[in-house]
Amino acid sequence: MNISPYEAEQALAAIQAMMKKTRRAISSSGAYLFLIVWGIIWLLGFLGAQFLPQYIAVYTWVVLDILGGILSAIIGIRMNRGVRSPSSSSSGKRIAIFWMLLFLYCVASIAVSWPADGKQLAMFIILFVMVGWLAMGLLLSFTSIWPAVIITALALVGYFLLPGIFNLWMAILGGGGMIVLGLYIRSRW
Repeated sequence: MNISPYEAEQALAAIQAMMKKTRRAISSSGAYLFLIVWGIIWLLGFLGAQFLPQYIAVYTWVVLDILGGILSAIIGIRMNRGVRSPSSSSSGKRIAIFWMLLFLYCVASIAVSWPADGKQLAMFIILFVMVGWLAMGLLLSFTSIWPAVIITALALVGYFLLPGIFNLWMAILGGGGMIVLGLYIRSRW
């Protein structure tokens, strides 16, 4: 099949227009709010794990995770109200079920591998969250898988090469990175 340069240019322009439309839809949907909320939770949680006594850090994470779950549910419900499609309601429920099941599998994996120290538990959770992010990215917007791949790589570097500052590393690069990405999506897409 021979494609003229003009046809190739037209096809590329159509692809770029579709990518721009997809980015605008993601930005205007409010999905960036999830990144900001969970970025703040990771930032505070990992800072707590780095600088607070372990027993306080554990409770800090529990409170932050509960707060994050509640805020995520509120954001998801509000986003769903703005869309008047029966398929979006069904998709939203499936996404919620996916994340609940992923959470249960994460808990099961931690239970199987117990006892684990704080860094190992954090890595299990990070890896499961990134798998969820990758799955959502593959289903919704292929370009959104790259931040998950980068955060996974950074987490592994911190875990294996910087164990003494792993929590600080994840607070800044993981939590801070999600906040910056959420703000970037909101303002630039």
